[in-house]
Amino acid sequence: MLKKTALAAALLSGLAVSAAHTQITTDQNNTLSPVIVTATRTAITADDALSSVTVIPREDIDRLQPTSVRDLLTGLPGISISQTGGIGESTSLYLRGTNSTHVLVLIDGVRIGSVSLGLAALEQIPVDAIERIELVRGPRSSLYGSDAIGGVLQIFLRHGQPNGGVTPSISITGGSHGYVNGQAGVSGGDSHLWYNASLGGTYTDGIPSCRMGAAERGVACFVDDPRNDAYRNWNGFANFGYRWDNGTELGFDWMRSKSNVEYAGSPYSGNDALEEQYVAGAHLSFTPMDIWKVTLTAAQSRDDDDTYYQGTYFGEYYPRMPTGYFGSRRNQASWQNDITLASNQLLTVGVDYQQEHIYSDTAFEETMRGDTGTFAQYQGTFGQNEVQLSARHDHNDQFGNHNTGAAAWGYHFEQGPVLSMSYGTAFHAPTFNDLYFPAMGGVPTANPNLNPETSRSAEIGLTQQLSTWNWGVNAYQTRINDLIALNSLYIPMNISRAVIRGIEGQFGFNLDDWRVQSYLTLMQPKNDESPYNGNLLPRRAKQTGRVDIDRRFGQFNLGATFFASGKRYDDIANVHRMGGYATTDLRVSYNLAPRWQVEARLANVFDKNYETAYYYNQLGRTWYLTLRYSPSIH
Repeated sequence: MLKKTALAAALLSGLAVSAAHTQITTDQNNTLSPVIVTATRTAITADDALSSVTVIPREDIDRLQPTSVRDLLTGLPGISISQTGGIGESTSLYLRGTNSTHVLVLIDGVRIGSVSLGLAALEQIPVDAIERIELVRGPRSSLYGSDAIGGVLQIFLRHGQPNGGVTPSISITGGSHGYVNGQAGVSGGDSHLWYNASLGGTYTDGIPSCRMGAAERGVACFVDDPRNDAYRNWNGFANFGYRWDNGTELGFDWMRSKSNVEYAGSPYSGNDALEEQYVAGAHLSFTPMDIWKVTLTAAQSRDDDDTYYQGTYFGEYYPRMPTGYFGSRRNQASWQNDITLASNQLLTVGVDYQQEHIYSDTAFEETMRGDTGTFAQYQGTFGQNEVQLSARHDHNDQFGNHNTGAAAWGYHFEQGPVLSMSYGTAFHAPTFNDLYFPAMGGVPTANPNLNPETSRSAEIGLTQQLSTWNWGVNAYQTRINDLIALNSLYIPMNISRAVIRGIEGQFGFNLDDWRVQSYLTLMQPKNDESPYNGNLLPRRAKQTGRVDIDRRFGQFNLGATFFASGKRYDDIANVHRMGGYATTDLRVSYNLAPRWQVEARLANVFDKNYETAYYYNQLGRTWYLTLRYSPSIH
């Protein structure tokens, strides 16, 4: 186990991140545009991002009543999600048709995820801890380095508000399959100080992860285990900060999520895992000069997974015993400088450092590597034209040097939409499993000579966001080279290419007591390498659509979410087909009194049977009932 101490953690954007939780900007076109920081690592409005961006504020999280991050992201533009079972089981996010390892996931600016697998455990992040989500589609390696081929998903934890006083909050939820969730916290602040702390937990009896017949067909879990796979989670998060009169700000953030996850397995692979996600750190921002802002951050994130086998299997009894453990640790630091060159002219330069460690009972040939990235970005506005240029150089202990860049241009029509065009390159560094996983029975399972996967993307978009309605359409193409895939001997090699083309659209409006938001994705995520040239990449649907409809009736709020997905395949040969499907969720809430609310949600109303991973079960019709006390309820 790691020492309990950790490097202090941090937001990559310091003061800008704090502002992004609440700030809304109104421009001369009567546009209500949220402030975001993920697209450029600086505080800008969504209209100025020149990127395809989706923002999910806490208001929408409360309205949608999700039980997981998956519930929030499913159906958003460019997103396909697969899950190997019910609540708490492994969840993979495919953004704009790229691999699940091609999306960078941040929590308050801190990179998270397994160093060995290259995946972030989204299923372990409690939604009660989330204040806001920013999803930026398209390459962002020129600002963040490795992994951001498909885009960046950044999750901001809930923060106390200045001048908020002391405000407690509590919620308790019950539902199908023995589901119970509880969260309790306190937050507050004054003109200089803010703080927030919360503890929570989740339990569900779960469902069997795998369909019966998996063992016979040699797929999925490779066993037939009819037992329910339960899930238990304990989590806590806290943050506090202080802002001086001169604008200097110091802040600290911490989150820990520990889970016990059961899943179908065998005496050799295990069917019980203890998983832990950990993020901790601090940021300091100050202005040595009026035109110069400095942000210093330091952070540590951990991803631990201990696997056990326990229970009965084929009528036999096996005691609980360890079968393996994998742990990841990332130490991170950043120095960012934002320099105002002139009015509407901003230069950002900085240095990022990251050190990755892996610890396991499996004897990896290498267990540590470091990466230093230097980056620069220019943002300029000239009348109705906007320009963004960025470049980055990464030096990695394992694969050496890598350069990436991006350029974007936007035109803001008078009283009209924003036209944007962009081009960017990105890369993904091979994981520790790809590079160093030990040989099994003398047969190699890794390749230390792998090159990073690289990509080139071009995009054009037209968007508009007004006070009552919004719309947008984006078209893009991404070419990925040196895709890492297994050869005939099951050794990872740089042997594949892919070409992904897509169109994303969204439309919504707020009119009186009505709120409607819709999304549509049409995509061709195709392999471009023989013998599978033209086949769809695994677990990615060509079409997805989602519509959210909500209506207020006095103290009541009624809502529904409709989602539809086209077919997808589970393998690169396109043999294991998973059919298209559609689901409907209904929800209602009632304000009992100031700050008190009762909520009810019926998910998958028509009990649709579907798969997002071949031969893995998904939840059928489920219900949830919540009682909530929160200062955000009026």
